[in-house]
Amino acid sequence: MPGHLTIDQIGEQIYTASAAFNSYCSSLDDKQFFYQPPGKWSAAQQVKHLIKATDTCRLAFTLPKFIVRWVGGRPNRPSGTYDELVAKYDLKLQQGGQASKRYIPKPIPPVYGKERLLHQFSEAMDKLALSVQKKWKEPQPDQYLAPHPLLGKITLRELCYFTIHHTHHHLQSIRMRK
Repeated sequence: MPGHLTIDQIGEQIYTASAAFNSYCSSLDDKQFFYQPPGKWSAAQQVKHLIKATDTCRLAFTLPKFIVRWVGGRPNRPSGTYDELVAKYDLKLQQGGQASKRYIPKPIPPVYGKERLLHQFSEAMDKLALSVQKKWKEPQPDQYLAPHPLLGKITLRELCYFTIHHTHHHLQSIRMRK
């Protein structure tokens, strides 16, 4: 994705990433969806991880702006592009970066239900997209920072880029295991 995405483009990309992820995961049978390879996460666990990450991201867009400013501060640089954020995240992963404890999902049994889990994910992504598109105007996402456990403080626009890429990253991870 070239350059900076507008708020509307961010919303569209969140919906697109969510739809692609849900479509692929829906095509997996329960055995594939809940199977946890040794030392890896199941597709179900990856969905749970994305729900928690997306819900946390949404906080930055739903809390009063003065609280977001108090927690994150003011940026001393412009927002990076989507591609720059992806490169920074991929580098952190190559350097051994991993999810922090609060984002590591416990094993999920099939009784939990694939459809239920995927619905929760879609709902989290929909709520994020709506929060970004309805409550924020340009250039506000560039004027606030939020802490990220792996990337440090990033602008809210970059936080959206992260959420979009993070969804694609986990979709690719699930596809590679099938």
